[in-house]
Amino acid sequence: MLARDARPERELRPVAISSTSQGHESQVLQGLTADEAARRLAADGPNVLPGSAPKSTWAIVRGVLTEPMFLMLLAAGGIYLVLGDRAEALFLLGFVFVVIGITLVQERKTQRALESLRDLSAPRALVIRDGQELRIPGRDVVRGDLLVLHEGDRIAADAQLLEGQLEVDESLLTGEAVPVSKLSPTLGAGTVNAPTAPMGTTDGGGAALFASTVVTRGVGLAEVCTTAAQTAVGRIGTDLVATLEPPSALQEGSRKLVRRLGAGAVVLALAQVLLGWWWNGKPLLDSLLSGIALAMAILPEEIPVILTVFLALGAWRISKQKVLTRRVTAVEALGAITVLAVDKTGTLTVNRMAVAELATAQARFTPEGADELPEGFHLLAEFAMLATPGDPFDPMEKAIQQFGHQWLVGTEHVHDGREPEFEYALSGEILAMTRVFASSEPAHHLLATKGAPEAVVDLCHLDSPRRDAIRLQVEAMAERGLRVLGVARGRWAGVPAVPGTAPRWPQSQHDFDFEFLGLVALADPPRAEVPTALAECRRAGVRVIMMTGDHPATARAIAQQVGLSERPDVITGAELEALDDESLRRRLSHVDLCARLKPRHKLRLVQLLRASGEVVAMTGDGVNDAPALKAADVGIAMGERGTDVAREAAALVLLDDSFARIVAAIRQGRRIDDNIRKATRFVFAV
Repeated sequence: MLARDARPERELRPVAISSTSQGHESQVLQGLTADEAARRLAADGPNVLPGSAPKSTWAIVRGVLTEPMFLMLLAAGGIYLVLGDRAEALFLLGFVFVVIGITLVQERKTQRALESLRDLSAPRALVIRDGQELRIPGRDVVRGDLLVLHEGDRIAADAQLLEGQLEVDESLLTGEAVPVSKLSPTLGAGTVNAPTAPMGTTDGGGAALFASTVVTRGVGLAEVCTTAAQTAVGRIGTDLVATLEPPSALQEGSRKLVRRLGAGAVVLALAQVLLGWWWNGKPLLDSLLSGIALAMAILPEEIPVILTVFLALGAWRISKQKVLTRRVTAVEALGAITVLAVDKTGTLTVNRMAVAELATAQARFTPEGADELPEGFHLLAEFAMLATPGDPFDPMEKAIQQFGHQWLVGTEHVHDGREPEFEYALSGEILAMTRVFASSEPAHHLLATKGAPEAVVDLCHLDSPRRDAIRLQVEAMAERGLRVLGVARGRWAGVPAVPGTAPRWPQSQHDFDFEFLGLVALADPPRAEVPTALAECRRAGVRVIMMTGDHPATARAIAQQVGLSERPDVITGAELEALDDESLRRRLSHVDLCARLKPRHKLRLVQLLRASGEVVAMTGDGVNDAPALKAADVGIAMGERGTDVAREAAALVLLDDSFARIVAAIRQGRRIDDNIRKATRFVFAV
């Protein structure tokens, strides 16, 4: 049991740790020397995730010129130049330069926006070097560095927790919104090994810390094991760089059109030459010129310009909806989408915990639609707040404080500024924390406890019937996707061993007498705009499928709240692995919810849907979404909260993370697709 003085301590005591550079030696808490850190940085490279380098101007120009449509323009311009028609040649070649200019402007605008997002999300790290704490850019962290971690820190590299206890938000890695407890080996996490869990399969605890995850509670000391491409996040990034993006329907269609028109033009031109020269007896040169003129008349030189201008205008209009276009062909693909695959955490939900329900032995309370908190719940809310730090970073603790300040305002149950004299932290043995306050009664102390319901029930020494009743309440809440905490209060008549000194605190929370007050259920609520946006998707004929790494019960509960699906069936990652493609295709036709998915599962589902003839858009913000984002016809990443890996993989980026922007973009894409079809028909008609 870890008991500690409640007065905040920011310094970590010196500990003996294993030296990464000399695996068999032990050293005091000194960290790497500056020289050793510089040597490792030079050897291993900067701690940055692999990604596609910004395109050079020449690479952008080459990409434009190698498209079949523009090769056709260049060929036509060259032929007119050979024939001496300089005006027509310059006109066609001018189109090419206009297109190149538009493309360069669009690419540079996109690159600047992505660089701004990357700068905002770049972490900094507090490390120990030469025995001193030093704040450095995350890119300068090296293998063997000692990281000092506090609430709110984004972990800069894969590491092992050496000392302390943390709660870590791994939602960008696994899709689960609930923070994961991390214990150092001294607190029961077991033997320290390098964090090698694959993406989406973190063990739910232990001492392994992963790059790009966020510390939500606690203070700890960790040793960096791997950096950059060798981290769990980096391995996904490496795979993405090597993965080819699927060609868009527009690219495939334009290539087919050019091939067919080119072949037709050549055949008709040859026929014209043969008829003129052999049948009518015209000179060969005149017959050749006549055939070339016919071929040029057949080729629709205006089509490439129409496509480029329309798509560029579409990207500009979509940007007004706060949607950044990384690949301009995605604008047209938006109009053809038949399936929208969505991540849950951060896409359908706000990725911010909120109190969804309170429950006592006699009643239950839900905030939705209520005007005030009934008196019978005041004590439960009060002690839930007392058991929580006043200004927490942990999302669940923040939700509890916000709930109390909203519903207990104007009552005597809010105790802002009241500091505990002692705290018992959450541990591997007791999944509950207790804060001890001075009482108005002399030589007495007030205790506020919260934690896992079974742990709090155990501290309260309840009889079997009451335990069973609480267990049923917890199970019912869990089936609705809620995260449940138990709350209790206690009193302790402790006196100092020596007058004027602090009391001698008991070694364990089990040494106190507690009274069980009730349950607090929390959830990651859905975004307000999602139900309306989903209804509009259905009216537009777009099927929406949820793909999440979270628990099936949570997926089902959110789907019901937002109106995503009336079908309760859920496919899990384990079920998916047991099915072949044909069986999975049949199963997927009747299921809209997929849970407990790993990155490879999401990738397989997207590829299977595309192979079935669907045009798939995929939304996501985490590293676990990146493979599917790149494989989809249109990958849509979150800009504010999304990882660099997800943004690199996506074709579109939502700058304000609003789900409603997706629907607006689809609507705009359909309008652009319709305009392109009308313009194309007009060109061929005249």
